[in-house]
Amino acid sequence: MGTRAWALLLVLCGTIFLEGIDVAMLGIAIPSIRADLGLTTGAAAWVMSAYVLGYAGFTLLGGRAADLLGRRRMFLGGLVVFLVFSGLGGVGTEGWMLIVSRFVTGMAAAFMTPAALSLITTSYEEGPQRNKALLIFAGTGAGGFSLGLVIGGLLTQIGWRWVFFAPVILAGAILVAAVRLVPRDPAAMREARRGGFDIAGAVTAASAMLLAAYTVVRLEHGLRDWPVTLASALGALLSGAVFVAVERRSGAPLVRLGILRNAATVRADLGALLFLGAFFGFQFVATLYLQELRGWSSLQTAVALIAMGVDAVLAPTLTPRLVERYGNAKVVLGGFLLATLAYALFLPVGMDWTYAAMFPTLILAGVAFALAYGPLTIAATDGVAAHEQGLAGGLLTTATQFGSAVGISAVTAVYGLASAGADPADPAETLSAFRVALAVPVVMVALGALVAALSVRAARREVRSASQVSMVSASQTSVNPAQRSAGIASRK
Repeated sequence: MGTRAWALLLVLCGTIFLEGIDVAMLGIAIPSIRADLGLTTGAAAWVMSAYVLGYAGFTLLGGRAADLLGRRRMFLGGLVVFLVFSGLGGVGTEGWMLIVSRFVTGMAAAFMTPAALSLITTSYEEGPQRNKALLIFAGTGAGGFSLGLVIGGLLTQIGWRWVFFAPVILAGAILVAAVRLVPRDPAAMREARRGGFDIAGAVTAASAMLLAAYTVVRLEHGLRDWPVTLASALGALLSGAVFVAVERRSGAPLVRLGILRNAATVRADLGALLFLGAFFGFQFVATLYLQELRGWSSLQTAVALIAMGVDAVLAPTLTPRLVERYGNAKVVLGGFLLATLAYALFLPVGMDWTYAAMFPTLILAGVAFALAYGPLTIAATDGVAAHEQGLAGGLLTTATQFGSAVGISAVTAVYGLASAGADPADPAETLSAFRVALAVPVVMVALGALVAALSVRAARREVRSASQVSMVSASQTSVNPAQRSAGIASRK
């Protein structure tokens, strides 16, 4: 790649780094925000959940909007909104201000991130060049999250408002560079916009995704207010059914439903959902264990978990070589198997575990992330037509956001059930509940390994099929011209 291509990749990776660091820093700062503003536990939880709702609820729409309305336009617009509302969150004085700020910031990320991903898949040639760019993109996002844990701990010590202001500074620098480097949309895309926009599809898609995301977030509350959760789930299903009906009748659908018949894309999205859900679910339980049970500070916890950030180094260096040698499917399967081992090693965690005892799980989880996430990104967009790359990116990002929400909600719900009736003053009973919750990430990555195994089998079938076609072609070319002429004459 030339200098300009590397510069563009740096800008696009900057946005996924911005997203990762933003989420991580806020997670570390929530206790301080709650204490300073006097928020209730529910309000503090909604400061985190609002971002998930905005992100997961509009990612599918954001991805398709990049295809239909322009990737550059959606990228720059999303970045500007992200910058503005992150800054507004920093000056918020009430809980509702932070909740609104985080919701709109999540919406901005829902338009910005799929646009960045589709810019990569359409700006770099399919094959090794694009694969390397996608692996660097995935590794940068993970690195941003890991680094954000430490930076969040440091900034929180100065003042939690800097957790909102720091992304503003970074987003401003990215915006200045992006205006110069992000390419304008091709003439064909600008011409296609004149076909109109599927407003009914956009409204029903956003409604279905928002209600589905809200249902997942509600799972954290367990059986409390279950009628609300049930009503939300039914609303999501109804909105989804209406969306499908609208898209089938639309002359220019927002989402071409045929893309869901691409088995490789569906397997990659499902794998990403399970892998990210397990990763964030484990990290959530591990954070609670270190801070609530062991009494570690937020900064100590962040420094301890940064070992999982090894993927930021391995994703752009080791993973491309493995993919080139063994193929996406086998590398993804290796990542799932390694993650299963990593989380299983943490199941017997005890009150007196040293950091050395935890370290194998943390480092193996980071290596597994490097092996699985980047290749899943490649698989989710590989073979998709250029005019639907935004949609493919939106589907993948939707899967990762729902996976994160499902993972955290599932471990929270299981922990709540396991700790029901337990004595909060008894560390042994609390530890037992943590161990039960830790089984959730193990189950999720084990299921993901089964999905990855199906991808490996499908890849082998493709290789065998291609080999048979090559053999037939070779046998036909090996027949001499006289024999071919005689065969043709006899058939006539």
